[in-house]
Amino acid sequence: MLENIDENIDKVIEWFGAEMRSIQTGIANPVVLDFVKLEVYGSWMNLNHLASIGIEDARTLRVVPFDKSLIGMIEGAINHADLGLSVISDSDGVRVMFPALTTERRSQYVKMAKERLEDAKVRVRQEREEVKRNIESNFKNGEFGEDDKRGQLEKMQSKIDKATAELETHFNKKEKEIMGN
Repeated sequence: MLENIDENIDKVIEWFGAEMRSIQTGIANPVVLDFVKLEVYGSWMNLNHLASIGIEDARTLRVVPFDKSLIGMIEGAINHADLGLSVISDSDGVRVMFPALTTERRSQYVKMAKERLEDAKVRVRQEREEVKRNIESNFKNGEFGEDDKRGQLEKMQSKIDKATAELETHFNKKEKEIMGN
């Protein structure tokens, strides 16, 4: 019962971390392009497997494909990903420019991050409820006594509290990045 909770909570935290990385902060960060995929060579591939991605300046990324014939497809894939970025291609690759964030846009990104935080918390609570049901069921079946049940419930709640605190820490860090603090 408690063995699976760690693994499942880790998956939620990993998902939340990826979601936070995908929210831009107005500063060029190659991680924003981690979820951009292209259909090339008969399969879907991540952009970072098809090109080198570097930081050109504080608000510009440079994407240089290993195969220059993919430049147009890369430009289209980044535009299609709807990341709020400007994309310009040239003969060597693609420039991805991060717009300066307005106060309104920053607020929208914080709101988006809060929504992702709530989604993650809901997933953690669902995990808690499932484990709690299993503990209660095993107790009713006589697999362990009242003290063991209480101990397992306390361990579970401790893990849930730790996970929630970690999610909050991730969110607070991202909120500061977005707001420029």
